[in-house]
Amino acid sequence: MKYSFKIGSLQINNPIFLAPMAGVTDRPFRLICKKKGAGMMYTEFVSANGIIRENQKTLDMIKFSDIERPLGVQIFGDEADIIGKSAKLISERFNPDIIDINFGCPVPKIANKGAGSGALKDKNLMKDIVKEVIKNSSDIPVTVKMRAGWDSNSIISTEAGLMLEGLGVQAITLHPRTRSQSFKGCADWELIRELKETVNIPVIGNGDIKDPDDAIKMFHKTNCDAIMIARAVLGNPWILESIFNKLNGLKNKPVTILDRINICKEHFSLLLEDKNEQVCINYTKKHFNWYLKGFDGASKLRRKFMKVKSTKEIGNLLDSIN
Repeated sequence: MKYSFKIGSLQINNPIFLAPMAGVTDRPFRLICKKKGAGMMYTEFVSANGIIRENQKTLDMIKFSDIERPLGVQIFGDEADIIGKSAKLISERFNPDIIDINFGCPVPKIANKGAGSGALKDKNLMKDIVKEVIKNSSDIPVTVKMRAGWDSNSIISTEAGLMLEGLGVQAITLHPRTRSQSFKGCADWELIRELKETVNIPVIGNGDIKDPDDAIKMFHKTNCDAIMIARAVLGNPWILESIFNKLNGLKNKPVTILDRINICKEHFSLLLEDKNEQVCINYTKKHFNWYLKGFDGASKLRRKFMKVKSTKEIGNLLDSIN
């Protein structure tokens, strides 16, 4: 299979995408995933309202370094003019490689207001949002990440895909679950295949990729241009490397306990550079809880880290591990 393609003028040579995940895909985690083989990454999804108000916390979520490129900024909102203004600020101030519109988030507080997957109930709103973002994004390609529809009675991914392509969207990521499913049941990969056969722009498949074999199956079953990894990367950024190796006929190395300890040290060091004391502690506990699994003594080690109250304690505990 051919694994290189273009999103607008952006050349993609590695079809393994890291999904935007709230509270996860911040700069430290992205730097780790870049080293592990992510071909394209995204910021955490950011609120258009927060961007145009120039909320510092929101703007900090968009900051990235050139080493992370190609990188997309994903935005969400329910008012077309506000999302358009946010796209203008992003393109002028940050100049990412892609601006991605979130039509997929199933979280009720977002979707019930008409943002995220809530927009799937109103194709006119989707159309207005896309028009405004494209108009305000200079020459930066605009893409969309979407779900299959609001519920099983309103599957719109193929129909909406044609509309989005006609408006000038340069690529579509499809998670083929409905908003009502949230993360339950199975992703219907057939909808990815159907979308790919219908549109002429790149299609990125997302959903139910748990290991390299799943990634290969998705490529073959759907003919998608790239795959996007989300939950499977939590505590396991090595999956990106494993998929890359599988695609390129290279051998995989087993992940050792030492690998897990070393990535804890690396991630903690990056968090120290990037976060204040309390946020660093919170994020360290969250990620260590994911990393430290699958070996003898892991649960005991996790409990020790969950009890720490300072970054100094974390550092000392890491130094004490043989």
